[in-house]
Amino acid sequence: MRDTDLKNTRMTGWYKLPRRDRVSGLAGFLNIPGKDFSDILDSGGLDVDTADRLIENVAGVYSLPFAVAPNFLINGRDILVPMVTEEPSVVAAASNAARMIREGGGFNVSLTDPIMICQIQLIPSTPPEIAGEEFRRTAMTILSRKDEILAAAADVDPALKQAGGGPVDLEVREILNEKSGPEFLVVHLLVDVRDAMGANAVNTMGERIAPILEEISGFRAGLKVLSNLADKRTVRVEVSIPVSALEMKDYPGERVRDGIVSASRFAELDPYRAATHNKGIMNGVDAVIIAAGNDWRAVEAGAHAFAARGGRYMPLCTWRKDDDGALKGRLEMPMAVGTIGGAVKVHPAARLSLQIMGATGAGDLACVAASAGMANNLAALRALATEGIQRGHMKMHARSRIN
Repeated sequence: MRDTDLKNTRMTGWYKLPRRDRVSGLAGFLNIPGKDFSDILDSGGLDVDTADRLIENVAGVYSLPFAVAPNFLINGRDILVPMVTEEPSVVAAASNAARMIREGGGFNVSLTDPIMICQIQLIPSTPPEIAGEEFRRTAMTILSRKDEILAAAADVDPALKQAGGGPVDLEVREILNEKSGPEFLVVHLLVDVRDAMGANAVNTMGERIAPILEEISGFRAGLKVLSNLADKRTVRVEVSIPVSALEMKDYPGERVRDGIVSASRFAELDPYRAATHNKGIMNGVDAVIIAAGNDWRAVEAGAHAFAARGGRYMPLCTWRKDDDGALKGRLEMPMAVGTIGGAVKVHPAARLSLQIMGATGAGDLACVAASAGMANNLAALRALATEGIQRGHMKMHARSRIN
């Protein structure tokens, strides 16, 4: 991320400023001419001609509010967070929660390598009920020729290999039918996609190696496509917040902390609550992903599948009281995002968003999106545990009413 240590995103009263003053403040913070903001954002961030190149059957453009949330301190760096959303209170909540988290040292974020999975389905001609031993032999044969298969996949994208990425491993799984046993095999091609989201690269690699897998196995290749359950490409956020930062009028910090911990336990024990808990997280995550021109549907799908990977739907973010009495939060989720290719390359507002947050790679974008998700979760639980969610939310809604 860009080094902004000489400047501070803790902006008191930022929301009270007229829009033109916020724009000029952003321009000064980022050393970008204010006119660049106006030229891109005043028209909605996208002209019709560019939109016509992005998707098919274009008839126009549809704008959403583009906002910037201050107060974020991520891995010791001051970051401004661009957010695109139609829902009132999301940006204000993220900014307010980031202020509280800042008092405990900010967001501490770590990432795994950007590994995406391509699934190649292998369907046998043998009836499933007598194929179990054949499946195991076939899986072992495929794995014995792993180096050959990975080399064939790597030839698809020499530029990715040159950038330090490319195919890194192979897995074979038996897919079981509860009644009849093994039904087919699925090969997982694991690919380090570096700063790309990776769908096009891994899909092309899957199609390239499918004939090889057919020859090795004697099975017929079915689907060849990436999985949006990117559980090998995850982001983890941890925070520690002093109780003094949680205080509200009529609500001592200890009471607020305990209410948040209780709300977290509610989500851990009840999938009905966990679904809404995670929706609040995605309010922040999606807003950043959309601003950056990325596939928010892929991130949503991966997040919810990850939440249910143990067989029961669980919260992505949990909160506890630590030994010192502070509130500790931990979030973990898949984050398949990119800063090259796709809409990022052609959408002016997406490029501006990456510039605002100082994202020089996909890892930076993942850190910011996950931090925004945790901030929105904290803000929602704090409100629910005290005065209720509606007071602040409806106050924001009132601003958007058209008389």
